[in-house]
Amino acid sequence: MNASRNIGVVAAAATVLAAAPLSAIFESWTWLIESIIAVAVVAGVAALTRLARAPLWGQVLGMLAGLILALTWLFPSGSELLAFLPTPGTFAHFSELVAGSAEDMRSYGVEVPDTDPLLFITVLGVAGVAVLVDVLAVGLRRPALAGLPMLAIYSVPVAVYVDSVPAVPFVVGAAGYLWLLVTDNVDRVRRFGRRFTGDGRDVDVWEASPLASAGRRLAVIGVAVAVVLPLAVPGMTGGMLDSISRGSGNGTGTGNGSGGTSGRIDLFASLAGQLNQSQVFDMVKVTTNEANPFYLRYAVADELRPAGFLARSPSGRPANRDLPDPADRAARGVQRTTYRATVEVTKSLSMALMPVYAEPVRTEDLSGNWLYDPNQQIVFSNRENSRGRKYSFDYVRSTYTPAVLRAAPTLPAEHPVRRQMTATPDRVPEVDELVAGLIQGKRTDYDRVLAIYSHFSADNGFKYRLSTESGSSGQDIVNFLTNKVGYCQQYAASMAWLVRAAGIPARVAFGFTNGSNRDGDTITLTNLNLHAWTEVFFDGVGWVPFDATPAYGVPGSTRSAWAPDTDAPEPTTPGTGVTDTPAGPEASAGPAGPDNADREIDEGFSAGGTTPEDQPPVWPWWAAGLLALLALLAVPALRRLALRRRRGGRASATPAATVVDDGTEPGARAVVVTVDADRARADAHAAWAELLDTLVDFRVPVDLTETPRATADRLVRDTLDDAAAVESARLLGRAEERARYARDPLTGERLSPALRTVRGALAERADRRTRLLAAVLPPSVLLRWRTGLADASSRMVALTGRARYQLLRWNPRRLLADRATR
Repeated sequence: MNASRNIGVVAAAATVLAAAPLSAIFESWTWLIESIIAVAVVAGVAALTRLARAPLWGQVLGMLAGLILALTWLFPSGSELLAFLPTPGTFAHFSELVAGSAEDMRSYGVEVPDTDPLLFITVLGVAGVAVLVDVLAVGLRRPALAGLPMLAIYSVPVAVYVDSVPAVPFVVGAAGYLWLLVTDNVDRVRRFGRRFTGDGRDVDVWEASPLASAGRRLAVIGVAVAVVLPLAVPGMTGGMLDSISRGSGNGTGTGNGSGGTSGRIDLFASLAGQLNQSQVFDMVKVTTNEANPFYLRYAVADELRPAGFLARSPSGRPANRDLPDPADRAARGVQRTTYRATVEVTKSLSMALMPVYAEPVRTEDLSGNWLYDPNQQIVFSNRENSRGRKYSFDYVRSTYTPAVLRAAPTLPAEHPVRRQMTATPDRVPEVDELVAGLIQGKRTDYDRVLAIYSHFSADNGFKYRLSTESGSSGQDIVNFLTNKVGYCQQYAASMAWLVRAAGIPARVAFGFTNGSNRDGDTITLTNLNLHAWTEVFFDGVGWVPFDATPAYGVPGSTRSAWAPDTDAPEPTTPGTGVTDTPAGPEASAGPAGPDNADREIDEGFSAGGTTPEDQPPVWPWWAAGLLALLALLAVPALRRLALRRRRGGRASATPAATVVDDGTEPGARAVVVTVDADRARADAHAAWAELLDTLVDFRVPVDLTETPRATADRLVRDTLDDAAAVESARLLGRAEERARYARDPLTGERLSPALRTVRGALAERADRRTRLLAAVLPPSVLLRWRTGLADASSRMVALTGRARYQLLRWNPRRLLADRATR
């Protein structure tokens, strides 16, 4: 295999590896199999054209022709010749697939199923990138530039994926790119002939140079940093660490609905968490000619995960053009009235979404960078933000009676909206059992939804709180339905989950309730008005809002005829024995009885910014973290103490006593004290090791090349001036010297008191900082750990070097090089 064909094969393989991030988009691996087939055809045609010595433009035409043949075989229209030769009908079919892919992109969220339009556009894109990579890497010999089309593949899942793209596919794609660069570099080196080291030994072609090894290490480090750095630095990732924290149900926020800091909204309807508010600030001012408008929307979340609902990436057309008119698909009995509103976003709110009322039909003062998604009914932008903008729009307000909703037919099972908006995670038996009991005997979708909606009432024990309660089920949805305590996100997400479990499309909407600060037709909405509610889809009607959150917990809450307040007190008439209470500022907005206590919890939303009473205190976590830090810092000191006690026990060991018969008197026994030489040497070594560690702790220089007597003499000469300490140091040196070099070690001396004497003298001589470090962070222990780590690293390097050498013996490149030399 010559160099061009070798690089061509590697370029094709690198393209397939670069497409690995697309696995985050599709549900199955059909796209990969078809992409491999198309890329293989392109690479094969490229190799044939180069074998025929065709010019570069001929190679490009050949690869494009091979791509068309592969697409014709993979996506036939039925009018092909010999099953793979295209006809005009084939290209018309391709055009239909491209148009259908745009529709599927709007209809499906990740992960998408294997539809022909999406598979066609994917295979076409991957194979097209393979053509560009081959031209750049083989034709122009610029493999570094091939990273640009590879990066184009990676940008697709980054743009459409809700969470950040998983790190493993990125590493696979980066490895393919590095493989291409290394192959091209090896081919360039081969052109210079055989290499030599300069010391008389030549180097085989397959053997890597030190510079190449360093380059590979730098490449691996670069890829690792590119993966780890976005995960560790706040604000540089869209979802991996964020999803971890969200999965735990933290849910902290600044509004009565979705989390986030001032000016940023977290579009995640969690099923567990707590709501924190420390201040109140204006976010939106809206002026409308509608007397009682419904909630102002800015986003929806329709992808259900075990921890709650996430928002998919929207798509649409410019909002400054004519928008779809909902009257074109209005069912009989639906009343639709057109109103006009002007919205002014303050500088406290900055997001790529524009707050609008549902079903806008015309906008003003918005540029073409702002788009409208008719499916999600939101206005968004990929280039601008809403901060400080003022705009006007016309919108349609739809109202319907329960009879109209009750007459809406059930969507067919194959309808795209039902197939996508009824998807739930793994079946939860507790949820299925609850839903089955609630909808039993209900004949219409509306009656089923109303039964689920009515379940979230005070009569069933549900209460409004600024935080959820943990449970033992291991699933947030089950914990909430069991504890029955939470705020708007939990109510909205739970009702949408239950409605989906009943087979009816549902999603979670985010927006603002109607604020109480009203000046004529202008309403000022603050972060206290942030809210989340449920929207249910009815055929012929559209998305209908249901707010299951208790009204007493939502400032500016609005109810409707089709979704009344289930917690509202029953109306009474005079003469029934019930005393009427005039409405006033002191009147309760919630039901009587124990639930009135819930209204006091809502004082956490006051302008004073007080912390809700039911939030758990934070200081235990800080205390636990402080204790863990102190325990970690105490490890070196504890290790030093353990070594000192073990060595001190050996240094103070007493000689062994043996009972023998001396023969002087019958039956008389004498006690003879014997000395174990090995034990005496071990004691001397332990005492000397402790002395050396003590010197290191008190910053006294230690030279391991000196004899024990020389070290003791230097210690006496330069450091010690106390007579007892001088004698003790000389004793320790003499004991170590006898233990090392003499036939009989020194016995009968108490080494442990000598150690304490020398240590005390060194402590008196040292300053306060040295004594503190010797006690808390002993340098001797840290030095031993560093030395051990260096030794382990050296052993690992040696082990990997030996393993690499053994593997290189069977390297295919070496085998090919050896065969070429024969």
